[in-house]
Amino acid sequence: MAKRIQLVLSKDVNKLGRVGDLVDVAPGYARNYLIPQGLALHTTPGILKQVERRRAVMQQRLLEEKQQAEANKLAIEQVGQFTIAKQVGEEDAIFGTVTDREVAAAIQEKTGQEIDRRGITLPDINKLGTYKAEIKLHPDVTVTIDILVVTN
Repeated sequence: MAKRIQLVLSKDVNKLGRVGDLVDVAPGYARNYLIPQGLALHTTPGILKQVERRRAVMQQRLLEEKQQAEANKLAIEQVGQFTIAKQVGEEDAIFGTVTDREVAAAIQEKTGQEIDRRGITLPDINKLGTYKAEIKLHPDVTVTIDILVVTN
């Protein structure tokens, strides 16, 4: 069996790895595809040091993002309840539904923090009342908020 070659990826490669990953590949794959396409580089002591520095910077950035998400979570939890006004029809049924955009706008209005609406998970809201919504601020940080739907 042929010897494997160790390379450092310079771009993301599907089903192989992300930028900066050390990968072991077949020599033909490295020689004929990865290196000519500029997707990978041969490993040298200098490149390995660069990879380690990049990895340390990435770790620090991820830690800072998580700390920021924790601070946002505390600010959102202090508000407690967010109110959204909707038009109401018969039997307290609202026209339309409460959307993630409306929830994000209510959070920004009360806390001054911009929340990515794609991280908001809402139940089906068809009537007046209080509902719970889950907001994913970071892969490890999730906060549950109360939404009070009132008449306009």
